[in-house]
Amino acid sequence: MRCGRAGRKARSWAQGVRRLGRPTPRRRAPAPPHPPAPAGLWALDALAQRGHHPPVADLLPNRSFLFAPADHSRRAAKALALDADAAILDLEDAVAVAAKPAARAAARAALALPRRCRAFVRVNGFGTPWCFEDVAAVVAPGLDGIVLPKLEDPAELVALDWALLAHERAQGLPERGIELMPIIETAAGLARLSALAERAAALGGRVRRLAFGAADYTLDLGLAWSREEAELAQARSAIVLASRAAGLEPPIDTVWSALEDAEGFAASCTRAAAMGFQGKMCIHPDQIAPVHAAFSPGPEELARARRIAAAFAEAEAQGRASIEVDGRFVDYPIAERARRLVALAEAIARRQAAG
Repeated sequence: MRCGRAGRKARSWAQGVRRLGRPTPRRRAPAPPHPPAPAGLWALDALAQRGHHPPVADLLPNRSFLFAPADHSRRAAKALALDADAAILDLEDAVAVAAKPAARAAARAALALPRRCRAFVRVNGFGTPWCFEDVAAVVAPGLDGIVLPKLEDPAELVALDWALLAHERAQGLPERGIELMPIIETAAGLARLSALAERAAALGGRVRRLAFGAADYTLDLGLAWSREEAELAQARSAIVLASRAAGLEPPIDTVWSALEDAEGFAASCTRAAAMGFQGKMCIHPDQIAPVHAAFSPGPEELARARRIAAAFAEAEAQGRASIEVDGRFVDYPIAERARRLVALAEAIARRQAAG
């Protein structure tokens, strides 16, 4: 929904941001040049390109993001207590229009609950009457990130970054410590994907990765969302490519809505992982295990990656950069992929040990 006085104000502000590049408050302290930690696992090389080198021990896997309605206290508490890598408390599609104001307080209260994972909140879209009040209500200790639906304009990212920075400073929270994860889920968003990814990457670490939303994407384009998902291939490829080109982490894939089709869901996970996504959004606890299986290295794959990494490190120390391991040629790209798999496995092990 994009209507009402608040919606017109939001659009007016976005137009001003578009002209000026960013809103100009009366007093603005320069933001420190730093990436917030922990960074995503697969951002190692992207962060290195920007001159940042986070310790490996700080890296976390981003395989599963489990949605729960923010105004349903029992389901929100359960989502935070499960072994997903992150829970998303939803103020958008899962909450009726009349219940949206009250849901903000419920989301904030849930942030103080015991948890086993990171906590994100999906706010309503930038052009709606609720977006900025959503942000103001939920920025608090315990909030790890904001999920922004239906991103279509780079100015939206600038404005949300500015608003989050103001709230962080007012509450004494680390600047840009709260992530912003935008979802690409409309034709307009996909058409401006390169500009969106480039602007996201320029926000000092605020945006670490994009996400893809197929439900609204297929609705917007009038597509039938099929079991095989062939109609999603172009959008998925474009989001992975734009993320890499901009120096962002690999993106997070769309939810799967056919809850009774476990085989189809597993195939969707496999496709997304093969196309370069690092994880998937989930709408039911039963989806967590298949997602983790698809986006985690298997025992044989991990064992081979360890052999490659060890053998290549030894060869490199001897001045060689091309070797044979298990009858296969190995050079820098193959060795780098092996190193990433080992790092992912170690991050997953730390996640599991932390409970």
